Amino acid sequence: MTRTKQLQIVSAFILTTCFALHVSQANAQATRTWVSGVGDDANPCSRTAPCKTFAGAISKTAAGGEISVMDPGGYGAVTITKAISITNDGAGEAGILSAGSNGITVNAGAQDVVRIHGIIIDGGTGLNSPAGIRFNNGGELHVENCLIRSFQLSSAGYGIHFTPASPANLYVSDTVIVHNTNGTGGGGVHIAPASPGGVKAVLNRVQSYNNGFGLKVDGSTSSNKILVTVRDSVLATNVLHGIWAVSGAAEINIESDNNGIVNNQLDGVLADGAKAYVTLTASTLTANGNGVVSANGGNLYSFKNNNINFNLTSNGTIPAANILPQN
Repeated sequence: MTRTKQLQIVSAFILTTCFALHVSQANAQATRTWVSGVGDDANPCSRTAPCKTFAGAISKTAAGGEISVMDPGGYGAVTITKAISITNDGAGEAGILSAGSNGITVNAGAQDVVRIHGIIIDGGTGLNSPAGIRFNNGGELHVENCLIRSFQLSSAGYGIHFTPASPANLYVSDTVIVHNTNGTGGGGVHIAPASPGGVKAVLNRVQSYNNGFGLKVDGSTSSNKILVTVRDSVLATNVLHGIWAVSGAAEINIESDNNGIVNNQLDGVLADGAKAYVTLTASTLTANGNGVVSANGGNLYSFKNNNINFNLTSNGTIPAANILPQN
């Protein structure tokens, strides 16, 4: 082989390698990307060249990565199909305005963890807006320091509609969920897993008010146990109930610890169905239509440190056998 031919082969190899590296780098996904109100989705979503929307950034963010908000802006509805965090850590008001659609839809893998932090999710006029966050599948959903408001679909709009098809966990903290109702239905947080999906959920320092209901846990479409703890929260001024447990094949256990359940038009707490269990501790139930109600064999338990008084029709009754001693 001549020296000229050898040089041609080497040159071709170098060019091919460089092209492959260029393509690989162009297609690479970053573990952290950025969005800005003045960004452009044609950008690589770096800090110096941010994207404009969450939807534009998510395709350029690796699974398990983070989309960070740089400054105030409206960042659009997004569908999440992998583990990811969307974070606004004090950059100003970062919003999703999603009139006519879900604000965030989660269709992730069974082990994927999704985190939403510091985002305002707004249904606009709300009349055709189904949910602020609709969780269809995934491993865990964390919602922190968010405001979810005005999802008022005519059939029923929800702040958080958590309906996993497989076992999943929900964690909501320091979040306000408000004005999610069409006047008779819909609500703040709706947990209704599809069989065989079971759920473990914790709501901590959540304000769910002026919705159809504050919290509804529905086991009618699941066969696995649903465990929910609500702590240091306010469930108030809702059209229906503050806390509503509806059992079917699935057993439901709700623990209410140090909550204000007040001014709800029908009931402060409704346990509906033989497998629905609600336990109250250090909670205040007042100015509701009824304080506590058991229907269709629902089970109510109470420690001795609750304040259930001054409800409009009845405070309700908890059987003496279900009054629990203090530890």
